[in-house]
Amino acid sequence: MVNLRWVSKQWRYGPVLYLPVALALFAGSLLPALQSHGTQFGGLPDRPYDALAVVGIALQCVPLVVCSRWPVACFTVVSLGFAIDQFGGYHSFAGTALPIALLTVGLRLERHRRVVAIVFTAVFLASAIAFASLGGTEPVTGYVTFYLALVLAWGIGTALRSNRVAEAERRRRVAEDTRTAERVRIAAELHDVVTHHVTAMVVQAEAARYLTDARLEQSLTAVADTGRLAIADLRHLLDVIDPGHGAEAIPTLVERTRRAGQPVEFSEQGEPAAGDAGPVAYRVVQEALTNALKHARGSRTSVLVHHGDGEITVAVDTDESLPTAESPDGGGRGLAGLRERIGVLDGEFSAGRRSDGGFSVRARIPAGNPS
Repeated sequence: MVNLRWVSKQWRYGPVLYLPVALALFAGSLLPALQSHGTQFGGLPDRPYDALAVVGIALQCVPLVVCSRWPVACFTVVSLGFAIDQFGGYHSFAGTALPIALLTVGLRLERHRRVVAIVFTAVFLASAIAFASLGGTEPVTGYVTFYLALVLAWGIGTALRSNRVAEAERRRRVAEDTRTAERVRIAAELHDVVTHHVTAMVVQAEAARYLTDARLEQSLTAVADTGRLAIADLRHLLDVIDPGHGAEAIPTLVERTRRAGQPVEFSEQGEPAAGDAGPVAYRVVQEALTNALKHARGSRTSVLVHHGDGEITVAVDTDESLPTAESPDGGGRGLAGLRERIGVLDGEFSAGRRSDGGFSVRARIPAGNPS
């Protein structure tokens, strides 16, 4: 079974795909062994190549190079070359360009598709009548078969286009669902910060009024520490909402986590490149370090970021969680959101507990994709 998604991807690359096809058709049409052995339509007798034959071949092959950008214009010029080829009796190998150009129209034309189909059918009928009036020997079944073959090319292009539209819609829905899940996670995190840290500060401040001087300083210190932790958590959430608000890099994030009391070993390999993978890698490290702080505070954590050719890989490992900590199982809202986000980019993401009791996060993020 044909994988329409794979085929559609191949047809996105324009000149990279069309150029070798155009060159092959042009060169093949000029080979003596293939002359007058190409597409035959209309039943007119063969004739030797001349200058007009080369013009017809060029009109069929050269436009393919820009067919992905201007499909209708390309198809029009290719059709003109095809008419020269067939009415002139050259019957060159370049006639194969006609269904290729028509397939591209079916794939890339956004508007007036019905008008183009009607005009093409009318021109086809007019051509059939012209061939018959010039003494062509093509039977009616030959015209019908050739027309159905061109309809098949149009249909394949239309199917590829429908697949692309469906894929784009799927990605849009996944991205929207991911954003919605992220907003829900942010709301839950804000709720945790407010209800836990701020409530603790209020309780400690209220209790301080009944303490002796010796214990008062200790209580106020606890209030200050809780406030700092709340600020750090709120800063994490601000990073989620706008990762570029502070122009912070992963080393800055690691250093801030160290100051919060988490021993972190950090290694970065390769040269960071411009693209959309960097912010996603930042979010992976941020989420992993946040979970380490919450569920395994004080446990050794290692972060490895590798900037490779066309992708970024991230590995975050946390040693065995503290006895009082509740380690995540890989299904948390933040981790699930990252898994969906990286999946949209055709990357890979995994998070889970190791056999030694530690926790690992792995991500492979392709560069140059929309996040």
